This record gives sequence, structure tokens and C-alpha cells, in this order.
Amino acid sequence: MITHPKSMSVLGICAAGSNAGKTTLVTQLIPALKLRNIRVSVIKHAHHKFDIDHPGKDSYKIREAGAVQTLIASSKRWALMTELPDTDEEANLEALIQQINPEYADLILVEGFKSALIRKIEVFRPSLNIPLLAEQDPNIIAVASDAPLAENTNLSIPVLDLNNINQIADFIMQEIIQP
Repeated sequence: MITHPKSMSVLGICAAGSNAGKTTLVTQLIPALKLRNIRVSVIKHAHHKFDIDHPGKDSYKIREAGAVQTLIASSKRWALMTELPDTDEEANLEALIQQINPEYADLILVEGFKSALIRKIEVFRPSLNIPLLAEQDPNIIAVASDAPLAENTNLSIPVLDLNNINQIADFIMQEIIQP
């Protein structure tokens, strides 16, 4: 099981496919958990080459010139971009988790990384006709669904109402933050 070295809680938000609502759930959970005095950091998986920098900007020019790491800072925020070797391998989630500073957050929500060895809540929408991961993944500790699951579904974990953010936040408090 992947964990943070400073015992920060780590929880995945996953789904079998795209457009199930993982980002929507994460963006709704952050303020709900903030109301419960939980500071949240997020690691989001990207499926393709992405860029947070823009052509013409100084930081872009520096990175394009070959800098392996570029740290951009202001009085409001800082961002560290790290260039990785061009491979087909997924990003190393364990290494990414180590980058999160426990002085700033109490919980790391990991969006995507559905195969990761971390505790996860699965976002499930029966109307999308995508498989339910929880039937095969013992690391999924709950399913958040927008409709009742099929009667033949055999789960021994809670099924939460995807539209009830407070219920999901309370579950996270009970199962992840205050075990």
C-alpha cells in the first residue's frame, strides 16, 4: 500500500473510464472537507502529454532550452515543473506522493491512477455502461454512484450517493482521517 512518509492520508478517486465525474467529485469534496478543517492536496493523472506553461513565456523558454526542473514563484504561489524521460511508463505515484508537503495539507486526493495500491473511492454511473472496478479491486473502500447498483452486484463495501457530497465527506472523515 502506497503511503506518505509523514503519515498524511492518501485517498484515490477512480473510475473505470473517462467522464464519470472524478474531477467534479474532487472539486466538490475540497470545500466540503475544508469546512471540516481538512487541508487537501491533489495529484491528478493526465492521460496524454500536457503542458501548464505557454509558448512565449520566459519559463517556457527556459524549459524548452533544456532545464530539467523549472520552479516558477510569486508572492501568491509557486509551481515546479519537472521534465521526465520520454517513455510510455506511467508516472510513479509513490514518488509523486513524496512531493506533497505535509505542512500544507492533511489529505492527498489522487484522481485517476485506478490501478494504484491506495485506498480508493470509485465513481460509478450505471448509465455509462462501464465496468464496476470495485468487484475486482480490494483497495476500493466505497463506491459513489448516482443511481442504485444492479441487483446482481456483490459488494461488501458502502455504496455512497454521488450527489450527496456531505455523505462522502463524512465517510472520508470516518474512514480515512479519523480511523
